[in-house]
Amino acid sequence: MLVPVLFGISVLAFMLGMASPGDPVEAILNPDGTQIIDQKEYDIVRERLGLDDPVPVQYVKWLKNALTGELGRSFFTNKEIKEQMAYRLPYTIRLACFGMALTVVFGLLFGILMAMRRDGPVDHALRFLTTLMLSVPGFWLAILLILVFVEKLHLLPTSGLNGFSSYIMPGITVAISTIGVCARLTRTSILDELGKQYVTVASSKGLNARKVTMRHAFRNSLIPITTFLGNYFAGILGGSTIAEVIFNIPGIGNYAISAVKSRDYYVVQAYVLFTALVYVVMTLVIDLLYLVINPKIRAGEKIG
Repeated sequence: MLVPVLFGISVLAFMLGMASPGDPVEAILNPDGTQIIDQKEYDIVRERLGLDDPVPVQYVKWLKNALTGELGRSFFTNKEIKEQMAYRLPYTIRLACFGMALTVVFGLLFGILMAMRRDGPVDHALRFLTTLMLSVPGFWLAILLILVFVEKLHLLPTSGLNGFSSYIMPGITVAISTIGVCARLTRTSILDELGKQYVTVASSKGLNARKVTMRHAFRNSLIPITTFLGNYFAGILGGSTIAEVIFNIPGIGNYAISAVKSRDYYVVQAYVLFTALVYVVMTLVIDLLYLVINPKIRAGEKIG
């Protein structure tokens, strides 16, 4: 199913670029809106960009180039889009990995603690904390972190890249709300497993509550958690625009926002296609992880 899905996404990505408001030729020739554009010059630029071809022809050309890795050139910088994305991708990957690490560590930890201390003071306190995390807008949190750790405490750099410390605030920004979701999902999944018969059997064998939770309930609850974390990681790999723009990280999301502002829809099309590819690949990886996590799925595959 990967091929038809990607084909459909390519059509949507191309049409979204074509349907975006504004004229890229006019934006190139008259960026500040104060000049009179000569029609002859307008036609030359339009032909150079290939915009005078019919839409189906433009799509076929774009798709053929995309299949070979040629995503075209930016209208404004005249630089290869694939080179720009390759340059920016490592910054986004670092941010994604740091945000993912925070989510896995604290999301799973909070969820396990809430499940093991169900309806107790720890459970109530962490449920309140995770609700607060879910309620905080990312842009507001980013500004608050800058105010506290930069302006007041002078502990972290304001923006840009200056080693690992530059990723701390952006990582917290992209992870904080997801930690809340992951913790609540982990709690719910573990509690669902604790109510099943095999847990009762394990408890009757003399295993204490902690061992039953960690050895049996937690492992069997990993399917929905893995799905959520995989989709979250794919989303960050596609570019965390808020964190990258506010903290001036030259990642994929920042690149896409700049392209939207300048109506550089070749870049927008490439970004949408790249993001879709990341989601499709991560979905495949998640399906393969199911075989590792759940023995029943492996048994079903062998029987089939």
